Amino acid sequence: MLPWRRALRALAAALLVTGAVTLAPAATAAADGTTASTASAASTSSGWNDYGCKPSAAHPRPVVLVHGTFGNSVDNWLVLAPYLVKRGYCVYSLDYGQLTGVPFFNGLGPIDKSAEQLDTFVDKVLASTGAKKADLVGHSQGGMMPRYYLKFLGGAAKVNALVGLAPDNHGTTLLGLTRLLPYFPGIEDLLTTNTPALADQIAGSPFLTKLNAGGDTVPGVRYTVIATRYDEVVTPYRTQFLDGPGVRNVTVQDLCPVDLSEHVAIGILDRVAHHEVANALDPAHATPSTCLS
Repeated sequence: MLPWRRALRALAAALLVTGAVTLAPAATAAADGTTASTASAASTSSGWNDYGCKPSAAHPRPVVLVHGTFGNSVDNWLVLAPYLVKRGYCVYSLDYGQLTGVPFFNGLGPIDKSAEQLDTFVDKVLASTGAKKADLVGHSQGGMMPRYYLKFLGGAAKVNALVGLAPDNHGTTLLGLTRLLPYFPGIEDLLTTNTPALADQIAGSPFLTKLNAGGDTVPGVRYTVIATRYDEVVTPYRTQFLDGPGVRNVTVQDLCPVDLSEHVAIGILDRVAHHEVANALDPAHATPSTCLS
């Protein structure tokens, strides 16, 4: 492995371990149903999942963050959530796709059922904030799964924009998904071969065939895909891109040629990618993304 990739893996793992430490009480409490409230308290203390937040005139839509496979509502967003809060957004994140007997690691259940969880969560956020629509930002599976919500569950009426960071919009291989495992210590011991979300994400699966039939997008929603050439999970990386009206596909190396982020880092660490998220949420005030963003 190249030295820079070793370093990125170490840094990503460190952040994920930080998330694990933050959520350790939540994982322990899973059996008595307090996981969600504990995670919410942890994130609220960092400025997001604050249900007292009211969107401003400058940023009238709440932002819902959707984690990736094996992720959760906190560890995926330790950098991006505070970044957006600092810029004046009301920011929220959810846990979805839980499997019985697998604590802490989410995004593993059937993706159509996860989309139903997103539907419920967006309704909760809209009711709390009084906003008519939300913006969604997702990493990996979290950038693809919301498309099911938009297309089949009426989400297009409630969502202004979907921003995907390394989303597997057209699937990946099981080998690609297993490359996520080193970033999540202990997950291999918890998983069995019966993990619906992994099967749903394999290119050509019935789920993806249904999702992409008739076109990638739905009217009325703006789509942004932010990808990295060094993605080792969703390959070729251009399969992440969408076709259709209202779509902007971005490769971070076109903005910063020395950006070395791969699949995990682009979601949790990459400032260039995060600047592009901010541009996608507020295109009227977008500024050029550079290596110094």
